[in-house]
Amino acid sequence: MIHSKPSKVRRAVRWRPDHGFMLLALLIGLALAGIVLMGVVDIWTVQRQRDREQDLLFSGDQYRQAIQRYYYAAPPGTPRVLPAKLADLLEDDRYPMPVRHLRRLYPDPVTGQPEWGVVRVDDRIAGVYSLSDKPPVKQVGFPLVYRSFTERAQYREWVFMFLGASRSALKPAVPGISGSEQRPDPSPRSNPRPPP
Repeated sequence: MIHSKPSKVRRAVRWRPDHGFMLLALLIGLALAGIVLMGVVDIWTVQRQRDREQDLLFSGDQYRQAIQRYYYAAPPGTPRVLPAKLADLLEDDRYPMPVRHLRRLYPDPVTGQPEWGVVRVDDRIAGVYSLSDKPPVKQVGFPLVYRSFTERAQYREWVFMFLGASRSALKPAVPGISGSEQRPDPSPRSNPRPPP
């Protein structure tokens, strides 16, 4: 009798049905995690833009108030004028001891750059605006002084302007706003009389 060497018996790996379900569950879980992650990123992006809008409203209002303080802080016997440059708000040299109307020059929170658009009246600064063309998230619910920001298409249309200097002179061409859309004077005594 001839004995042959025992051959190695290969065991076939059997595919069990529960392996397929586990793989399918893993793929579905990964897809759901990706969708949730995309939603979280979208929410975070919108919240970040809202935070920048709040910073823009704060910074722009600080400039508007500083321009107003500069205008009304004219030394006795000198005419009231608007600042010639934004740096004048940091160091008003019309006095023997320079006066600060602004703590610091704020950067534009939307663009992240130090440059602002400037509204000039007779070569003097009457206001500032962002240089961003992005559409704002906030469209309604502005304070009364900024009610003209309602439903604007770009941040550059949010113009932070001091309207108290010579009211007739403060009708500059504001970017993105036509002459018929110029900001109305918020003061109650601005009712124009009809010509005689």
